[in-house]
Amino acid sequence: MINLRKLAAGGKMYVLAALIISVAVKPAAAQYGPLLSGAGPINRSMGGASTGAPLSASGALFWNPATLSGLEGSQLDVGAELFFPHATLSSNIPANTLGQGVPPVDLSGSTNSSDGVFALPTIAMSYRPEESPVTYGLGIFSLAGFGLNYPGSTTNPVLSPPAPVGLGFGPIFSQYQVLQIAPALVYDVNEQFSVSMSPLLDIGQLQVDPLVVSAPDDANGDGFASYPPGTHSGAAWGAGFSLGAYYKAGDWGFGSSYKSPQWFQSYSYNTTNELGLPRTTEFNLDVPAIVSVGTSYKGIDRLLLAADVRYIDLANTNGYSDSGFAPNGALLGLGHRSIFAVALGTQYMLTDATSVRLGYSWSENPIPADQTSANVASPLSIQHILSAGMSYQLTDALSLSVAYSHSFENPITGPIVLPGGAVPGTSITSKSSTDSIMIGATVKFGGPKRCDSTKCGDHYR
Repeated sequence: MINLRKLAAGGKMYVLAALIISVAVKPAAAQYGPLLSGAGPINRSMGGASTGAPLSASGALFWNPATLSGLEGSQLDVGAELFFPHATLSSNIPANTLGQGVPPVDLSGSTNSSDGVFALPTIAMSYRPEESPVTYGLGIFSLAGFGLNYPGSTTNPVLSPPAPVGLGFGPIFSQYQVLQIAPALVYDVNEQFSVSMSPLLDIGQLQVDPLVVSAPDDANGDGFASYPPGTHSGAAWGAGFSLGAYYKAGDWGFGSSYKSPQWFQSYSYNTTNELGLPRTTEFNLDVPAIVSVGTSYKGIDRLLLAADVRYIDLANTNGYSDSGFAPNGALLGLGHRSIFAVALGTQYMLTDATSVRLGYSWSENPIPADQTSANVASPLSIQHILSAGMSYQLTDALSLSVAYSHSFENPITGPIVLPGGAVPGTSITSKSSTDSIMIGATVKFGGPKRCDSTKCGDHYR
């Protein structure tokens, strides 16, 4: 246990810097925990609902490749998303919390993250030879991520200079992103039923400064241990698989998919101790398994309705499942719980060339209140996301799509937690929201595919 009076007196301790940063990332789009809610402007404007609703190659390859069998002809999707994150971190330490006169007055402050704008690409292709029961797919897209860039502060305790000058970390920076390469093979068992198999290959990058997943050190002997920097890290490879099924029954579509955990190499860091001497450390962070089921209905003229339900198994994923600190002061994990998520979407054909879409997405908050301080750099508590978009068919082969998405603030508050436990009377509040603008193009090629009803062309344009 940490003696807070020694902290005040300058004895050996784990400064308030043991407060945490979680892993973070180059911000991704509106999310289910660390996962993006979809890929491409069409899928995102449907709230990510696509497990039983084939609308785009990118959405199919992201959530359920078996639905590629429901697309008209072969097609290529390309898109880009401009992502605008907005995050705020607040903290409070009452006077005398850490000992008599430490701090001498109440310390309280709020700081905005300065992240800027980020671009997320999507490329997806679906190809089906004529008269073949097999469809081939390939998707390349951002799968997961989050990130923050908080400046130092003289008023916000968590972001104040490290001890002995202050009680915090100073500036906090983190960047995490996962790119997935998803080839897929889809087989039509019969006219109504298709199955898919996809080996998945991932590449991830994780940077955290200070590196709280490493043990702090007091190499300079001043009695104040500190965490090393964590920006000198290489990419880590990961892999997994996906299985999917899609069934068409008249105007109804039903789908299900399972994405296995994405098992990653450990992220390795070349860092230094307080004297600048070399250190190395590692941290393992996988991507959680996901189970999705969904349905769609297109029995109303020009209208398509879609709904998905997902289960995201964060509580059994390396890096997310563990919580608290190791005996050496290193953060063990983010302490996330597994969550359910729901995606709802509707598309309406205004004309034969113009379609409009509206989507809504909801998920449980994966971060318990007592893990708020372990996630100050991973603002993954967003629960409500609203999206809208439209597509215009320029020619029989080319269409353009645009979309907008907004995720709403969902603040979480908990106590400051040191390796010795929660500090009574203290608090941290983390909140974030996002805005995204997406553009994309779809190019169709090859001959038309069979369809399950005469309305298929209108709805899946």
